[in-house]
Amino acid sequence: MNDCIDIEPLKEQAELLKVLAHPVRLCIVLKLLHSTSLDVTSLQCCLGIPQSTLSQHLSMLRLHRVVTGDHEGTRVMYSVSNNTVKEIVKQLDIPDEVRKQIRKEGIPL
Repeated sequence: MNDCIDIEPLKEQAELLKVLAHPVRLCIVLKLLHSTSLDVTSLQCCLGIPQSTLSQHLSMLRLHRVVTGDHEGTRVMYSVSNNTVKEIVKQLDIPDEVRKQIRKEGIPL
């Protein structure tokens, strides 16, 4: 009889938490949840980070199925597609100062 816990089923959830643990990626998710969907230019303006850095973070979020990108003409509109992520973020104690900045368009988070 083996009393050890099989951690294999938890690996996917642990990876998801690691992806969200980066402050820039968490900020992207928060902004997308507030705005429903945004393109790279809008995200870059409000986050105040280089486009290449933003693209790397968006790639990581897409890879882990946190966000999806839908083509609208020449633009790609990103949105949070993962319901588990939505529930996790709801449980976070985001400072009021950050929440206010997220609600403002064009102001760095």
